[in-house]
Amino acid sequence: MEISPSETRRAREIRVALTSLWPRAEPLLRYGDCFELLVAVVLSAQTTDDQVNRVTPELFRRWPDPGQLAGANPAELEECIHSLGFYRTKARHLVGLSRMLVERFGGRVPATLEDLLELPGVGRKTANLVASACFGRPGIIADTHFLRVCHRLGLTENRDPSAAERRIEALIEPEYRTAFSHAVNRHGKYVCRARRPDCPGCAVRELCPSADSVGSGTKLVLPEIRGR
Repeated sequence: MEISPSETRRAREIRVALTSLWPRAEPLLRYGDCFELLVAVVLSAQTTDDQVNRVTPELFRRWPDPGQLAGANPAELEECIHSLGFYRTKARHLVGLSRMLVERFGGRVPATLEDLLELPGVGRKTANLVASACFGRPGIIADTHFLRVCHRLGLTENRDPSAAERRIEALIEPEYRTAFSHAVNRHGKYVCRARRPDCPGCAVRELCPSADSVGSGTKLVLPEIRGR
């Protein structure tokens, strides 16, 4: 993948601006350990972090570890998370990944992307988030907000999340990827929103080729989110 010096400089300007604006951005999901984070991120697909944070305390009270969640009654688990989107599929994924954690990984969350990606319901976004938060592995966490903001900023035109992730990895130095991902996510939640983005108040407006069109209400074709 060829990246020009001007593209690298522009990406650095955007990275510095956003990480300065959101210097302590971290996941908004509440969790106590790596297993709880993994479960929470799987639940967050097509669901807000606030909604997930409302159901996880009861879920972790009833099924606090992989062994117990692996043996959960499907109907009871579905009832616990029924307020979330796609709750039946998510319940099936939680039981499946818990069983795999017990049977293949000694009840522990694996540290490598390759192993994380084998778990049911885990895509690259989830794997990168868990690997970075739990094991210090730098990574691009390409969630819905991240892809929307990067597309508007012209950092990627790829519609496929995996291709977009590779493109951003080529632009952002490894040691900054996690902080950049969280800063972009936070910017997408509170400033560069899907509807009615605050373009006049945006710290990177001068670097954004979409500012005028988005601010005027023009609908952009944004990346299709195919997986977490």
